[in-house]
Amino acid sequence: MRYDPFQEKAITAINDGSSVIVCAPTGAGKTAIAEHAIERCLERGEKVIYTSPVKALSNQKFRDFSKNYPEKVGILTGDVNINPDAPALIMTTEIFRNKILEKESSLKHYTWIIFDEIHYLDDIERGSVWEESLIFLPDHMRILGLSATIPNVHELAGWLKSIHRHDIRVIEETKRPVPLHFFYQCQGKIYDDLKELGRHGYQSPQWRASFHQRLPKTIAVKPNRPDSLIRHLQEKDFLPCVYFTFSRRHTEYLAAEMHGFDFLSVDEKKKITGLFDHLCRQFDILTEPSTFDIRPFIERGIAYHHAGMLPTLKEVVERLFTTRLIKVIFTTETFALGVNMPARSVVFNELRKFYEHAFMPLKTRDFYQMAGRAGRRSIDTEGHVFCRVNPHELSVEDLKKMIFSEPEKVSSRFNASYATILNLYQKFGEKLYDVYSLSFHHFQEKSSRREKALQHLRAKVSLLKQLGHIRKNHVTEKGTFAAKVYGHELILSELFARGTLEQLTVTELGILSLAVVYEPRPRVNRPTLAPPAKQLQNITNDILFPILKMEKKSGILPPVKLCAFHLSKLLEGWMKGEDFNRVLQYSEADEGEIIRYLRMTIQVMREVLDAPVSDVLKDKLRQTIHKINRDVVDAEKQLRA
Repeated sequence: MRYDPFQEKAITAINDGSSVIVCAPTGAGKTAIAEHAIERCLERGEKVIYTSPVKALSNQKFRDFSKNYPEKVGILTGDVNINPDAPALIMTTEIFRNKILEKESSLKHYTWIIFDEIHYLDDIERGSVWEESLIFLPDHMRILGLSATIPNVHELAGWLKSIHRHDIRVIEETKRPVPLHFFYQCQGKIYDDLKELGRHGYQSPQWRASFHQRLPKTIAVKPNRPDSLIRHLQEKDFLPCVYFTFSRRHTEYLAAEMHGFDFLSVDEKKKITGLFDHLCRQFDILTEPSTFDIRPFIERGIAYHHAGMLPTLKEVVERLFTTRLIKVIFTTETFALGVNMPARSVVFNELRKFYEHAFMPLKTRDFYQMAGRAGRRSIDTEGHVFCRVNPHELSVEDLKKMIFSEPEKVSSRFNASYATILNLYQKFGEKLYDVYSLSFHHFQEKSSRREKALQHLRAKVSLLKQLGHIRKNHVTEKGTFAAKVYGHELILSELFARGTLEQLTVTELGILSLAVVYEPRPRVNRPTLAPPAKQLQNITNDILFPILKMEKKSGILPPVKLCAFHLSKLLEGWMKGEDFNRVLQYSEADEGEIIRYLRMTIQVMREVLDAPVSDVLKDKLRQTIHKINRDVVDAEKQLRA
């Protein structure tokens, strides 16, 4: 294989035994570097771990690597456990972090760890997991970090060198293998120049906006018709196209708006429907209602893809897209994350999304994560990116910053979970506060912010002491249990310590575990609960409300999550053996969302199984898992298909 210069540099560094961080645009060929690291380890009789930020990407890599290295690849994602002793092991970053903190680490034979999308260190909700994984990385392991552009990558590498004391090389590539050409649809017209966009798209008889202004809402603008844009792409031979929107429902709505298009010839229709039926039969979803819903779109070369779909149906769509017979796919941003699905064009339906507390213009890094799907290496001379601009919502200056600014710096989100703190306390006792000095947060921040972070850590330790997880500078039985159940440690450890878990029936254990992990989407109606769920809700609220008050008083953020029993009736029906489409009537949630939470329920119960609990409770947990983990919920079944 012929490598690009940046790939050769990275491979040389790996061969020299140095850790490497590779920053290169989406589609530049970072995966080839990971594949070299894996091949080298396998040839030398060593073991390697590949981590990714999302399970869908882990699953895709498992399939890809299993084809290249038969019988040598395993996967661990909490709800999937296939070939766990394999020399090449794929896992989520959370699983890797948990393994590092185990008393008896199972990582001594693994020499390399590949962090795909290492910039996830900056993620508000999960970034701390990446940081903890890097802080506590065993001395014998080397790092291959893969990312799109990180402006402060040398700062990140400097931090890693300061805590690991071995060579860490930075390889940067700024040139895209396929350059991007930007277009703007505004007031029904298409522009390929920002000045022209500002001159014509942001004016009306009553108003002319400056570069920095948006049009007032009182000024009427002409609509940007999606079908007109798709027709333009078809006429210019810019298909296939990945069309991004930030709403699950909108992906299906936009697909329906394309009723006037048929992109396929008779032979192409025959080929794609044959493959669609074959894959649906393989995944046992041929008669699912959602399969019938999407089939008419597939027949015309159109598809949609979002997290609310059946995971198996999403995978069918992904496989169809790789045939290039899907000409337009309407999808949410998760389609851009690591999954290798390039197209000739990318369309942004909107250029704002919800960040933490408000809708804001897309971050430059997020924009290019998606835009980078435009342009297929060795096929296209350039990729085409179309931005649908609403002059009421975005100024030309906002657009200019989004596209032409340097990507945002990666900042620490260090906020150790209660379980992490308990694991560290078992090792270091009161000296655990010294661990903070190893963090990227400490490396990046000024003294005032460092002191605030330490106070936050002390507040968490104090709360754990008040709740009885730590006594006389030792972790108690309750604390040892809590250390095993990341993210749900406070509620589950209280129920464990009070003996409540032991007393629950198999069905009640399922209801509770699902309520622990479930987070209802905004504005979802609260159902009327049956007696078992209502009683469990009262028990958990009585435990969690005082803890929330303690956290608020101490300034601990984010606060502990209340249990949500919205899917209790659905779970009862499922555990009784009811058909999946029948239990869907008990909830407003999408089928993909339900499956994801049922799989998370299985994962949290497996964590409890790994904790020091009685054989009686273990037997009930195994029965519960067996009743839930069937048919479309069984993630391993999907991977083995």
